[in-house]
Amino acid sequence: MNTITDFIKEVLAEAKHITWPTRKQAIYATIAVLVISLLVAYYLGLLDFLFSKGLEQLLLNR
Repeated sequence: MNTITDFIKEVLAEAKHITWPTRKQAIYATIAVLVISLLVAYYLGLLDFLFSKGLEQLLLNR
């Protein structure tokens, strides 16, 4: 039981060292994640479209 209380004390001590991002930083990070996610989704969708068209041409032209 002593190790659990020691663990909790250490967690609380470490939690005091956390620096949270400002509102502005959080908004910029969120926008960056959204933009990157949209770009990756567009890129993967384009690749999927091209591969499906290529496979379709390969199978239909036999």
